[in-house]
Amino acid sequence: MSDKPQSGELFGIPYNFERPSLGRMLSAYWQPDEGMLVRKPFGIGYTLNLANWRSWVVLAVAGALFYQQQSGDDFDDEPADEPVEVVVD
Repeated sequence: MSDKPQSGELFGIPYNFERPSLGRMLSAYWQPDEGMLVRKPFGIGYTLNLANWRSWVVLAVAGALFYQQQSGDDFDDEPADEPVEVVVD
């Protein structure tokens, strides 16, 4: 059986399938000297760097959109179950 690499890059996208440790997990999400996106500690791709203020803005916007979706406020006056008449000229 051939030894496959556990981490590296494929088409410019990083991957890491090594068993994660607690220290590596914590240090992966908090890197003050890096940008907004950092390599994931386990899996494929990138994740948010919580030491960067832009990541908190992204999380706040995502949370606000999720809250708005879950609140279920419909601004339609018509019920959704009634048929709609469409006129085509």
